[in-house]
Amino acid sequence: MSNPKIRRRTGARTAHFLIPLAAVALTATTACSGDNNDISSGGTGQVTTTAAPATASLTCQGAGIDDAAQIRYRTETLINAPLSTIWELHTDVEHWPSWQQPVTSIKRVDQGVLREGSQFQWTTPAPATPTTPATTLVITSSVQQLQPNNCIRWSGPAIGDGLRIDNGVHVWNFTEVDGGVLVRTEENWTGAQVEADIPTSTAFLGAGLEAWLKDLKATAEAGR
Repeated sequence: MSNPKIRRRTGARTAHFLIPLAAVALTATTACSGDNNDISSGGTGQVTTTAAPATASLTCQGAGIDDAAQIRYRTETLINAPLSTIWELHTDVEHWPSWQQPVTSIKRVDQGVLREGSQFQWTTPAPATPTTPATTLVITSSVQQLQPNNCIRWSGPAIGDGLRIDNGVHVWNFTEVDGGVLVRTEENWTGAQVEADIPTSTAFLGAGLEAWLKDLKATAEAGR
């Protein structure tokens, strides 16, 4: 499934606290995003939200993140590469470790093209925080919604020694615009441990999502 033109990135980078763990959950009814109408054809900056967003949550086939969650983050970037390249990179989950250093291992529970109902289990290091120890998180992601080349939403828990995220919901939207593809993502975490320090947990979630988008952009544009 991997694109032979895509180059692997090997630069050292500090591992982030769980690159979006909830194997994505979020986007709009059949078309995937409730916000696609306000896209600026020339925008290239990232837009992030660490509290309740001013606009509606991203969705995939009508489902989004947990709106009641206290830990949530949203961001976006413009990628100058074909939509097919970006989608393949993103959904060929078994090859994530080749371009995302924080993903230390991954395996599919099922086989074939990623689809609704697919599951995959992956690991990523989590640094110590004032309330939790350093550990390796084992994340089990279940694809809940998927519309090819448009959106995907997954969810699931992340469990490590001394740390547990009960559930994470992660949504991705992909929209072709002038200059490339606008990739938007939003995720939330729930669970007593991470909710014990909401600002720190939100900061780690945001750092992971920003790093994921940065790596996706660099890898897709290098192989376009």
